[in-house]
Amino acid sequence: MNTLTYKDYIGSVSFSAEDEVFYGKIEHVNDLITFESEYAHDLKKAFEEAVDDYIIFCKEKNIQPDKPFKGSFNVRVKPSIHKLAYQRAIQQGMSLNKFIEKTLEKELKE
Repeated sequence: MNTLTYKDYIGSVSFSAEDEVFYGKIEHVNDLITFESEYAHDLKKAFEEAVDDYIIFCKEKNIQPDKPFKGSFNVRVKPSIHKLAYQRAIQQGMSLNKFIEKTLEKELKE
């Protein structure tokens, strides 16, 4: 998937051959925020304007804009993996959440 980033928001990018237009939407927010352009070189500007417009709209309506990543998510694993992760966390003197965070950080740095 092709993406753009701006102010911590991620926008997906696609092309419609039928309509001859580049288009996208802001990912990982509850609201539907789209953008489009006939020209690839203008798509980034359209995306950034969509983000800015969304933030302004939320401010005018006195609502909190969705943030793409809040720092929490559910992960489903086999019970045996859950148990091993919990045991390892306890052995290392940390919470399961902290253990998972450190494990993810280590994996993502590689």
